[in-house]
Amino acid sequence: MISKRTIASGQRSQAVPRRLPPLNAVRAFEAAARLGGFNAAGAELNVSANAVGRLVKLLEDRLGVALFRRLPRGVVLTEAGGRYLGRVGTLLDQLAESTADLQLFEAAQLLTVSAMPSMVSRWLIPRLGRLTEKHPELDVRLLASVSLTDFARENVDVAIRTGPGSEQGLRCDLLMHEDFYPVCSPALLSRGPPLHEPADLAHHVLLHDEWDRGIPDQLDWKRWLAAIGMTNIEPERGLRFSFSHMTLQAAAADQGIALASSAFLADDLATGRLVKPFGDLAVRGPYAFFIVCPEATADREKVAMFRDWAIAEAAQDR
Repeated sequence: MISKRTIASGQRSQAVPRRLPPLNAVRAFEAAARLGGFNAAGAELNVSANAVGRLVKLLEDRLGVALFRRLPRGVVLTEAGGRYLGRVGTLLDQLAESTADLQLFEAAQLLTVSAMPSMVSRWLIPRLGRLTEKHPELDVRLLASVSLTDFARENVDVAIRTGPGSEQGLRCDLLMHEDFYPVCSPALLSRGPPLHEPADLAHHVLLHDEWDRGIPDQLDWKRWLAAIGMTNIEPERGLRFSFSHMTLQAAAADQGIALASSAFLADDLATGRLVKPFGDLAVRGPYAFFIVCPEATADREKVAMFRDWAIAEAAQDR
C-alpha cells in the first residue's frame, strides 16, 4: 500500500494522477498577486485585465476558494490567496529554472563555429560531411563573420581566425600556415598569353583581395612580387574583391590571375578548377590560421572534437 507520505515526498505512483489546475490560470493569479492587480498582470502577460480576471475566476471556481477580495479600486489577496501565492510562486520559479537548464543543456549539444566568410565557404563547408561522419552526435552551426569573436558576449564556442596566434585568456591552436600561389583557370592557361614564368604576369589581369585593414602586412601582389625579386610588374592594376572566395571565383571564371592562400586551394586544385601556372613557387604569408576559444572552455568535449578533427584535416591538406 502506498502512503500519502510517500507520494508527497516525490515518489509518486503511476496509478495516482496529478490533479492540477489550468497553468494559464495559475500564472494569471500569481502575476496579479505579485504585482497587486489585474491591470499590471495583464501588462506583464500581454493580455487584457479582463482576461486576467476571467482566468483568476476560473481558478477560484476550480479550487472552490476565493483568492481575491474584489474592491471598487482593485483587488486584495484573501488569507487563502496569500498562502497559495507562497507555494505557487516557488513552483513557477522552479519551472522557469528547469526550463532554462534544459535550454542550456540543448545549447551545450550545439557547437557554434565562427570564421571569416572565405574560410567558411572554401575550407569548412567542403569538409563538413567528414566532420558529421566522424562525430554524428555533434550538431554544428557555422557563422561567417569578419569581426573578432567576443566570446563573453556572443554565443560562439570556437573561432578560426588568422593572426599572430596569441591572445590573453584564449587558447590558440595552430591550424595551418598560409603559402600564397598565383592561380588561374586551366582555360586561361591554355588560351591566353603565355604563363611560363612570373614575368609573364605583366600580360594578364591581376585579381586582388581587399584585406582587412585591421590585419597589417598581409601578403598582396606587391609584397609577393617583391619577395620573388620581380620589380618590373605594376602590382596594383587589375580587379579587386572584398573576400578571397570571390577572388577565386573570378579566377575560375577566366577573369585573371589570383594570388591565393593555400588554405583555400586544396579542393579547387584537386578537381582541376584552378591550376598553379608556376608550380610550387610560393611565398609564406606573415600570419597563420588558429583555432581559438576561451581557456575556460577549451577542454569541453565538443570543442575538443572539433579542434582535433580540424587539425587532422589541415594535416591531410599538407
